[in-house]
Amino acid sequence: MKCPMETREYEVLLAYSSHKLDAAEQSLLDGHVESCPACREFVLAQRAVCDALDAWEAGPVTADFDRRLFRRIDERVSWFDRVVRPFQWFGFRHVVPIAASAGVVLMAGLLLQRTAVMPPGPERDTAQMEALQPEQLERALDEMDALSQLSRPVHADGADSAM
Repeated sequence: MKCPMETREYEVLLAYSSHKLDAAEQSLLDGHVESCPACREFVLAQRAVCDALDAWEAGPVTADFDRRLFRRIDERVSWFDRVVRPFQWFGFRHVVPIAASAGVVLMAGLLLQRTAVMPPGPERDTAQMEALQPEQLERALDEMDALSQLSRPVHADGADSAM
């Protein structure tokens, strides 16, 4: 038999705990519960809950219970009153909306200040370069080579020997 705790068949253990299984299934699970500590713990806990519920006795219902219940159902309570109700004992009924409004204003101020004080980007001291086509690059290199030949110093020895 597979363990009901491992297969997550908790309904079988609940039925076993409340003695709602037939005799064959009950005796089969008796053997398993004795050997499996997880199932035994679940069954004992479930039986403790059932025993506690059996021992509990409800208090007497008053004569005007129905009338008070229906009156509370018919009352229309706004969502704000439901939120503020826990704070009524402390006299915070008027303080909570003011604090919420102050929080919204503070948050808006922080967001506006954060966007207004953005530091300017670093200034770039480098020159911007344009993208050159291969032909333009080749022509520029040829011109630079020609300029470098013009700027070379002419030696007097080389000029006389060449003539």
